[in-house]
Amino acid sequence: MNQSAQPLKILFAAAEAAPFAKTGGLGEVVGDLPRYLQRMGHDVRVVLPRYYSIDPQRYDLKLLPGTLVVPMGIIGDMYCSVWEGRLPKSEVPVYFLEHDGLYGRDGIYGVDNVAFMDNDNRYVFLSKAALELPKLLGWQPDILHAHDWHTAAVPLLLNTSYRNDPQLADAATILTIHNMQYQGEFYPGLMEVLDVGWDQFTFLGLEKDDQVNLLKGGIYQATLLNTVSQGYAREIQTAAFGWGLEGVLRERSADLYGILNGVDYEEWNPAADHYLPASYSSDDLSGKAVCKRALQRRFGLPEIDVPVFGVVSRMVAQKGTDLLAEAIHEMLKLDIQLVVVGTGEPWAHFFFGGMAHRHPERVGCFIGYDNALAHLVEAGSDFFLMPSAFEPCGLNQMYSLAYGTPPLVRATGGLDDSVDNFDEATLTGDGFKFWSHTAAALYDTVGWATWTYYNNQPGLAALRKNGMAKRFTWQAAAQAYDQLYRQALKRKRGA
Repeated sequence: MNQSAQPLKILFAAAEAAPFAKTGGLGEVVGDLPRYLQRMGHDVRVVLPRYYSIDPQRYDLKLLPGTLVVPMGIIGDMYCSVWEGRLPKSEVPVYFLEHDGLYGRDGIYGVDNVAFMDNDNRYVFLSKAALELPKLLGWQPDILHAHDWHTAAVPLLLNTSYRNDPQLADAATILTIHNMQYQGEFYPGLMEVLDVGWDQFTFLGLEKDDQVNLLKGGIYQATLLNTVSQGYAREIQTAAFGWGLEGVLRERSADLYGILNGVDYEEWNPAADHYLPASYSSDDLSGKAVCKRALQRRFGLPEIDVPVFGVVSRMVAQKGTDLLAEAIHEMLKLDIQLVVVGTGEPWAHFFFGGMAHRHPERVGCFIGYDNALAHLVEAGSDFFLMPSAFEPCGLNQMYSLAYGTPPLVRATGGLDDSVDNFDEATLTGDGFKFWSHTAAALYDTVGWATWTYYNNQPGLAALRKNGMAKRFTWQAAAQAYDQLYRQALKRKRGA
């Protein structure tokens, strides 16, 4: 940040923030980025629901005095208490909205892949509560930073119901899109809860396919927009990746930016990773071999010298789980082992669990998420698979690079931006890329990596060294967001 630039007051409104609640990259960003913005001197705060899984005692939360009154249109006023905590390794305040009727249940968005029926009210409440919270705090934000459809109503509300609110009138809004697939589409009656006037229910507003589309409304109303990689910012303006909103994004293309996410290298560092049986660095990779044997042992695989391909992923089509299922039989004809860790669609649980049962010497499978195991997979694998249909940013490929585990990725979104394809002639690059979203392309690229493992030791060594030298820092991302915030304020305040 420019030394002469004034620090900003920034409120993050989101459905997730690690470590409190996380299903993917959204939670990681909201859990990490505010810490680095605070280190730059900004006054950053975060608001999210207190889901049933967030234990006030565990996180040393304190109940704030007073009650937040949240106007919910036709439903009437709703009330909630507010807990205050801190993001780990920082002094960033996090405010948790306490409302048992909306958030006091298992799961964040649903249970067993079935969404809660009242997610519309749950996240309109979050958006409105984010705008009421500054009054309770006696704090006037410069920036309201909304994330995904869950809080995409914030820019809309600020420009309508709250446009004359003295606490918020000068605030600019940023909407970060972490995943275009999920848009917050609900029945038209939600307009009566939003209470922004039916004139907003138009083709140039909230309406899409005769439903309320919260993300669409946010895209039209936010001061500026961004997504989590430059590649994805380009892709979502096309029919293949825009999920029906590509035209709206093209209209606002001049206000749409791509900022690649960062990695917390304090947590993801093979030289100081307490989850690993041995540490290692690019100068001494002997500890990686120890981790590989530990990984094979963990899954009951033969402790032999074959390439181990690792997967840590949500088991959904977006992540290419279907491609992997289609390609796996041919892949297992190669002399390799495969380790799969994840949870998601039930068919995938049965399929990959069944593959591990039928091929216990070749396939290991763990259904669920275990952070320590995720670290071991990153360290112990020889290659890491990410055959995503689309990937706004992706983090596991960045972890893999840091751990000397060349990622094998489909060249889309943040995967294409962050992984450089291996060039055998010059020994440059740090991973393997394929472009066609087919099982055949995945299989061919696995074959290329397998051949490299057995026949090109200098190439494999270069891949590892190149990847471990690469850095994607939150400091760099925070500086880019700082510039985005200041640009949004100039736009908002006309200065």
